[in-house]
Amino acid sequence: MPYDPLRIAVLISGGGRTALNLQKYIDEGKLNARIEKVVSSRTDAAGVQRAREVGLTVEVVERKALPDNAFQYDITSAVGDVDLVCMAGFLSLWCIPDSYRNRVMNIHPALLPDFGGKGMYGDRVHAAVLESRRSISGCTVHFCDNRYDHGPTILQRQVPVLPADTVESLAKRVFEQECIAYPQAVMLFSQGRLRVEAGQVMIR
Repeated sequence: MPYDPLRIAVLISGGGRTALNLQKYIDEGKLNARIEKVVSSRTDAAGVQRAREVGLTVEVVERKALPDNAFQYDITSAVGDVDLVCMAGFLSLWCIPDSYRNRVMNIHPALLPDFGGKGMYGDRVHAAVLESRRSISGCTVHFCDNRYDHGPTILQRQVPVLPADTVESLAKRVFEQECIAYPQAVMLFSQGRLRVEAGQVMIR
């Protein structure tokens, strides 16, 4: 590929599956990027060990152990100087510095703006979708601002909600689409094809 590898920091709080999926795309030559560091908000997150097992550098900034101002400072310090920050199941709110405006992405397991916001993550999202009796769900990749699950949408992928769905079956189907959508969005960013105008993402 004619461009330099995109330098990424990935923020996690849980199992790290999304970080590992990005690394898989990198290893297979499908994504010209390099994960410089994985930053976890929890020492006991399963993703910490999983990331280390595939050779990724991991730093823990324990949310529960720090007052908010120290946590914000330490997350920013841990992220360091990278091209893009990818939130991947990161459950804390990071106050994004101005220098990282439109350089922080998140993926959410629903079609935002529905079923987002503080406390809406993981199985809680899928349970809310099923309770609402929606016929369609999916995932959303978006640029982050300083609100939970908010900021300009980059792309979405949809899945049907089936009559016999459980939280588990819907979550599995949505995650399959997440595994496609996030690398695609990162690739578009790496190619300089994303531009934010008037609060909307334009893809060139």
